Amino acid sequence: MFEKYMIMTRGFKNIRRDGDVEGFQFNLRTTYYRGVYLAIIAGLEVAVDKENFRPDQIRVAFGGCDYTLDAMAREETARWPFGEPATVTVLKKGGLRPGQHEISVTQVIKPAYIPGRGFVANARKKITLVQ
Repeated sequence: MFEKYMIMTRGFKNIRRDGDVEGFQFNLRTTYYRGVYLAIIAGLEVAVDKENFRPDQIRVAFGGCDYTLDAMAREETARWPFGEPATVTVLKKGGLRPGQHEISVTQVIKPAYIPGRGFVANARKKITLVQ
């Protein structure tokens, strides 16, 4: 239902550290209408131009704190409010070339009261990296 709002066009850029491009980032919203505690995010998959990224390449930032996907699974108090963007950083040496890219994200949210895999949201959007 809210998948079309999941990937935001604002904030799509390469990131640099010590002069080297070490990856890229974009902003993402949760699709779960109540917001979620980070511990119930059971999966976050990212692909750009059909290149899939490993979980250890993905970082997510909320309210000034950066998390690996493993750290999110252990986080007991941090919450991702509905409508508030998180910044997703993908570690990829050299980043992405300027121009249009297709970002695909699968977000899995597993509340204890939902059997099976939980809520699965798939979003795909073409956005332009300007840098």
